[in-house]
Amino acid sequence: MRMKSLLHFTENHRYCVYREFGLSAIDERMLSNVYQPMVGAFAMGLYKLLCQHVPAEQVGYSPLEQQRRLFLTLGLEPSEKGRKYLMEQASLLEAVGLLQTSRLYMPETDDYMYEYELQAPLSPNEFFRTQHLTLLLRDKIGKFAVLALRASLWSSEAAEWPQSSYNKENISVPFYDIFELNTHVIDYELEQALTEVSTARQSGPLAVKEEDSLNYADIILRFPRESANRRYVEQLRFDHEQFSMLNYVVRKFDLDIPDICRLLDEDGIFDTQGALLLDELQHQASLVSRQERKRREQQEVHAAKVIALRQTEETDELQEEHMVEMEYYVEVPPQFESKCDVHQYNMMLRNEPYTRLLKTFFPGSVPSNLIDIFEKIDLSYKLPAEVINVLIHYLMSLLVKGSDQRINRNFVEAVASNMLLKQINTYEKAVQYIRDQSKVKGKNAASGGSAPRNRGYAGRQGKLKPEIPIVQDEAGGDAVSEEEFEELLRMAEQMQAGKKKSGM
Repeated sequence: MRMKSLLHFTENHRYCVYREFGLSAIDERMLSNVYQPMVGAFAMGLYKLLCQHVPAEQVGYSPLEQQRRLFLTLGLEPSEKGRKYLMEQASLLEAVGLLQTSRLYMPETDDYMYEYELQAPLSPNEFFRTQHLTLLLRDKIGKFAVLALRASLWSSEAAEWPQSSYNKENISVPFYDIFELNTHVIDYELEQALTEVSTARQSGPLAVKEEDSLNYADIILRFPRESANRRYVEQLRFDHEQFSMLNYVVRKFDLDIPDICRLLDEDGIFDTQGALLLDELQHQASLVSRQERKRREQQEVHAAKVIALRQTEETDELQEEHMVEMEYYVEVPPQFESKCDVHQYNMMLRNEPYTRLLKTFFPGSVPSNLIDIFEKIDLSYKLPAEVINVLIHYLMSLLVKGSDQRINRNFVEAVASNMLLKQINTYEKAVQYIRDQSKVKGKNAASGGSAPRNRGYAGRQGKLKPEIPIVQDEAGGDAVSEEEFEELLRMAEQMQAGKKKSGM
């Protein structure tokens, strides 16, 4: 019994006992002669006390009671020392397979309740075939006492009954050779009544589902015999720690049996001693899970395309048009001004599918990359059709207004993701969203865009370039005389002659 705090195990906590067997004479002898030397008389007294909670002629659950009954009957003080001692005795019974203890949390009272599930003692043959129990009994009473105890529990055959020297034939009559059942009539009332009064144990939320755990037999049956890693895989049957690690990876990445067999067959999964390399196993499992997820998404997209196409063909003629309130009208793009008015354009945004809307924006065929982008938004993001149409209108308006924003996959998916986060799921919300975005862009343009950042940077770093005075033409300047002009020409000729001499 594992317990982190003794305050969770007191005499005030309630408990019940579950038993689905009855103790026979041989069971009583196994308890007194075999189990009691291993666990002690007090633990055996606790086991028999719990057995008596359920009437001897019945199986199932006992009534709910406080654990104070156990403390008083066993003569234990309801103190820290008494609780520790009771937990130790229950742990001894759990270790030898006579008891299973479960703790149930009750949210309504914020408290715990305990269930003691009793297990039947093993038969003599099963007990002495269990190695760890036999060795424990040997350590308690000695080897020769174990042999004598086993001989006392077994009745040998008579000397004149040497059945091993004769051929043994089973001549028993099966059930259906004697009895015939009326299987043509199904009694549903009887089945329902048996189910309602059944005392069979119900699997609660705390029960571990066997189908969720990995089965070694399923792995070894599918694993190739000629694989170099087969001997390491066979060792997993007895290495519970490694097998638990493998089970953890399977649940983490949602792998199936063929996938885990392929991973175990890869090079570098086991080290030279045959131990699993967890990091490499998780890396490979992540790649397999990512590929499987991508393939599953593609299949879902293709299946959704077929379903959507069929639904469109069936309901296209019966589809009801939705009206648009004038306060949510959007402007008509320039390429549509000669084709439709503002009422017709907004009705098209509200009711047409996005595939037809895209065709109206392009004189020829729609680019395939745009179709792929909006197919993913429709089938994977599950945005409503009218919201996708408003998104298309918003993107096309950015191009018409001369925005430097490139309409690529990343930008479109970012806008769609923002709509999903803000729960834009109606036409009206989508129109209000694009209006708010336009206001934000207008404020940024009016404030000068990146000018404040440049000013702040210049303020921190100082002036990037010194201010150089620029020579400007002055209309009122003095005119050059002929003598000055000749002097300037002579100086220019001397300078030119000096350059030629230096070049020579």
